[in-house]
Amino acid sequence: MSSEQRRAATYLRISQDRENTRLGVDRHREDAEALIAARQWAPVGVYEDNDISGKGHKKRPAFERLLKDIGSGLIDVVVAQEWPRLERNRADGVRIIEAAQRDHVLLTFAKGSDIDCTTAAGRLSADMFSAIARNEIEVKAERQSRAQRQRAEQGRPPKGVRPLGYASNGDVIEHEAEAVRKIYAAFSSGASLRAIAAALSGGESENLPSIPPLPRHNRSLMIERNVRRAGDGLEPRPVPDDSPWVSSTIMGILRNPRYAGYSTYTPKEVLANGDRRRSWRAQILRDDHGEPILGTWNRIVDLDAWEAVQDRLDDPARVTNRVGTDRKHLGSGLYRCGVCDKPVKTHSQRYRCEGHVMRSREQIDDFVVETVRRRLQLPDLHDLLPSADEPRMREIKLEIAEHQARIHRAQRDYDNELIEGFDLKRIRDRENAAIDTLEVDRLRLSLGISHNSVLEAPDRLAAFDAGDLGLRRSTIEVLCEVRLFPHPRGVKTFNSDSVSIMWRSAIAD
Repeated sequence: MSSEQRRAATYLRISQDRENTRLGVDRHREDAEALIAARQWAPVGVYEDNDISGKGHKKRPAFERLLKDIGSGLIDVVVAQEWPRLERNRADGVRIIEAAQRDHVLLTFAKGSDIDCTTAAGRLSADMFSAIARNEIEVKAERQSRAQRQRAEQGRPPKGVRPLGYASNGDVIEHEAEAVRKIYAAFSSGASLRAIAAALSGGESENLPSIPPLPRHNRSLMIERNVRRAGDGLEPRPVPDDSPWVSSTIMGILRNPRYAGYSTYTPKEVLANGDRRRSWRAQILRDDHGEPILGTWNRIVDLDAWEAVQDRLDDPARVTNRVGTDRKHLGSGLYRCGVCDKPVKTHSQRYRCEGHVMRSREQIDDFVVETVRRRLQLPDLHDLLPSADEPRMREIKLEIAEHQARIHRAQRDYDNELIEGFDLKRIRDRENAAIDTLEVDRLRLSLGISHNSVLEAPDRLAAFDAGDLGLRRSTIEVLCEVRLFPHPRGVKTFNSDSVSIMWRSAIAD
C-alpha cells in the first residue's frame, strides 16, 4: 500500500484537564492534522481520552476502541503527539506494540519519528521509548510524593478536592462544619450510616432532627468551580443533580483524620496491604518520636470524639457484617446465644443460632425493649453504668506511640542504608503485631464507654422511644448483654426466664 493511501487515525490524551478547557488536546489535534496532511494520508478518525492520568488503572475508552479498530483492519497509521500520550503504563505499551506488529500499523509522532513495529529495530525503538516514558512517570510521581509529604510534615492543608467543612486553604466553612459535627454526634449515638445519609438528603429525619439537609458535596464543588470558570471567561460545566447522600460518603467523613486536626500522608504501601482498618490511622503522619503531627487548620471534631468513632467503626461485629453498619432487626448480631455465646442471626421471623436456639423475634424484642425502658427510668442510672479505665487508656496510647516510633526509626535507618530490607520488614511485622494487640484492648475499653444521646438526654425514656433502630441498638449495647436460651418444651406462652439480661454494672435489679 502506498503512503498516499494510508488510513491515519489520531490518538489524543491529556492527563489532567479538570476545567475541560481542552487547550491541550486541541493543540495536539492541530499538530496531528498538519502531519497527516503533509504525509498525504487519509484521516479516518480521532480517538480522544481527555483528562485521564497516566496513574491508576482507569480504562481509556478511546484507546480500547483504537485497538479494536486496528484489529479490524481499519487503520494503517496511528498518529500521536509523543510516545507518553500513547502509552500510559507498561501493559498498554505492550498491547499497542503487539497490535502494531500483528496488523502492520505504523506508529508516528508529531514530536518524534516513525516506528515500524514489524521490524526488530522498530520494536527495540518502541521498547526504549516505553522505558523512557515509564521512567519519566515514576520520577514525576516520586517528586510529587515527596512534595506532598513535605507539605504534610509542615502541617499545611493537602492540595486537591476540599473536604466537607473546609475551604481549599484550610479555613473552616462553618455551616458545613456544623453538619460534620452533627454527623459524628449522631453516629456516636448509634445512628446508622443510612439514617444519617437520609437526614442529610432532607428525607425522613424525625429521629435525627439536628442534622441539617445539605446538597451533595460533589454538586457544591461543581457550582464553586463554575463560579471560578465564569470569572475566567469560560463556559460552565454541567452540575450534577442533587441526588441523595450515600452511606459510603458518610463513612469517608467519619474516617477522615483531618477533622480531628491530624496532618495526613498516605504512602502506597499503607494501602497496598489491603488492611483498610489499619490504613485509616496509618494515614496520620508522625514525627521522629511517634507523635501525630497536627495541621495548621482548626479541627472540627475533638480528638477523643474522632478516636471513639474509629473504635466503633473498627468493632469486629461491624467489620464482619456483610451488609455494612446498618441492621434491619433489633437483636441481629447484638443478642447472643446462651449455649455457645455466639451472636444470633435473623432467620425469617426468628432469631437463630443453628443447633441451639430458634426464638420468636417479636416476643424477644418486646421483652428486651420493655426491660430496657424500665431501666432507663431509674433515677440513679448514671451511677449504675460502667466507667472508663482512663489510666489504662492513656497507657495504651503511649505504648502504641512507642511501637510506631520504632517503625519510624527503622524506616529512617533503612533510608540511610544502616539496615537491610529484611530487617525493616521484621521490625514492622513485630511492632504492628504489638500495635494490633493494643488496639484490641483500646477497642474493648472504648466500646464500654460509648457516647449515647439517649443516656445523656433530659428525658431518657422519650429519647429511647423516639430513637431509630441504630440508636436503640446502641443503647442496649451500652446498658446490657442479652443472651437467648432455648424455650422450654411444652410451654406455649413466652417464658421470660429463657432470656438473660446482664446489666453492665455491679448492681442489678
